Amino acid sequence: MIEIDCLGEICPVPVMMLKKHRDAIQSGEKVMLVTDHSCAKTTIADYCRSANMNCSIDEVINGVWEITIQV
Repeated sequence: MIEIDCLGEICPVPVMMLKKHRDAIQSGEKVMLVTDHSCAKTTIADYCRSANMNCSIDEVINGVWEITIQV
């Protein structure tokens, strides 16, 4: 699993970082993006929907989310 640390990054940086790993996701590898920016939950979910990818969002501690993305 590829992990992308987006702690402290505001939008649109998390989506841009996820786009860099698009080829890895296509080959079947999962990506976990960690963020503390609440807007990233929405922008990542919207991007995944438009790119036909699945994502699940878990708030692991108050204000920190792990977003797992796969095709």
